[in-house]
This record gives sequence, C-alpha cells and structure tokens, in this order.
Amino acid sequence: MNQYKLPSQEKKPEYVRKNFDGIARAYDRFNDWNSFFLHRIWKDWVVKEAKKEVPHATSALDLCCGTGDITYRLSLDSHLKTVVGLDFSEQMLSYAFPKVEGKTQVKLIVGDAMDLKQFPEGSFDIVTMGFGLRNVSDLKKCLFEIKRVLKKDGVYVNLDVGRVRPKFLKFFADFYFFKIVPLFGYLLYGKQNEMFDYLPHSSKVYPDQESLSLILKEVGFSDVRFQNFVFGNAVAHIAKKGK
Repeated sequence: MNQYKLPSQEKKPEYVRKNFDGIARAYDRFNDWNSFFLHRIWKDWVVKEAKKEVPHATSALDLCCGTGDITYRLSLDSHLKTVVGLDFSEQMLSYAFPKVEGKTQVKLIVGDAMDLKQFPEGSFDIVTMGFGLRNVSDLKKCLFEIKRVLKKDGVYVNLDVGRVRPKFLKFFADFYFFKIVPLFGYLLYGKQNEMFDYLPHSSKVYPDQESLSLILKEVGFSDVRFQNFVFGNAVAHIAKKGK
C-alpha cells in the first residue's frame, strides 16, 4: 500500500466534491471495470429490496446519487411519483441528467447528505445511498438526517464497501482494492489521480458490517440487517424507521 493520506474531517467535504467533479466523465466505466459489472446487479438489488420493504412507496430519495444509477432504477417504478437524486458534485449530476431525461417525476439537485433542510420531516418512503456514506464527514449526523426525512415505516438501504469474509481472502481483496483498482482509474483517465487512492483508503476508516449495524440501531433504526456481496467486498444494509 502506498503512502496516501486521507483528508481531515474538516477538509473532507470540499476534497470529495472537488475530486468527484474531476473523475465524473468516466466514473460509470470505472465502476464497471473495478467491479466486473457487478455493481449493476447490486444496485438492482438495492431498489428491489427497498420496494419489497415498502411495497406501496410513492416517494424516494437517492443520496450521493453520483451519475444517477440508482436514481434511474428508482424512476422505472411507476408507483414512485417522486424520485429525488441528490449529490454534492455538479459534474456527477451532469452525467445523471441524460439517464432520467424526460422523466417528470425525477428531480436532480445539488445538496449535502448531512444537511437535508430542504426536505420536511417524513418526506420519503425510501432513502437509498450507493457508495456514498463513507464519503461524509459525520456519519451519524448523516444517518440522523436520513431517519428524519423518512416516513414512519420507511426504509433506508445503504450500499457500500464491506469487510471481506472469510478472513483468508482479505490479503487478495486488499491487493486488488489498493493496487489494481487505482490502476483502472489511471488507465481510464490517462494519468494518476489521488481520488483512486482515496477510494480504497476510505474503506479503512469506514465501519465494518456489524459496526454499521450497531450505529444504525443507535441512531434509532429498527429491523437492521445486511446482505454481503462477493464475500463482503460490498454490502447492503437495510434499516426501517419504526417511529
């Protein structure tokens, strides 16, 4: 592993926004390459699971929506009359717009996942987030905001990196994540970009599956569970707002 150093919590929001702006143009291809296209299946699962938990949902918020993969999948459900995609990066959103063009129920906005003041309490049946929670500077604050904007019995589905299970695969997973994945980024963009070092290193300070489950319960979510993908390389947490 190289000597890359993560930004401080104070500098993290601007660092993330600026650097995601910088890699937006080929971000979809980067995700295809580094996950062997599996991220598409995981995102399908997120939307399917959210709808299974709240079958009569009419509103959904996709936080840290990036280029709009999950937002687009949510928009395909005719029962969802309101779908909002929110992201910190304007450049990422510029690549999301074509995916939902003409879908009048969809609104894409620039915003901060830790400060959802534009939405009243109990605004959404579903909140999703794909590979974004580890990028916020205050994880608990973000989760409290998510719980606030969810309706009673609404569901939050979070997709992000996890810890590999079983442990004997960890060496191989770390080698791939820290050495091979950044190379994909360098090849796509024709130069080294520290964002491709940030992405694997950020996983080191992000809670593992069990720890995030406990945090979700501490925040006040109920019926918390998780689903591992590819031995825990990626994981989806499902949590309900019971009150």
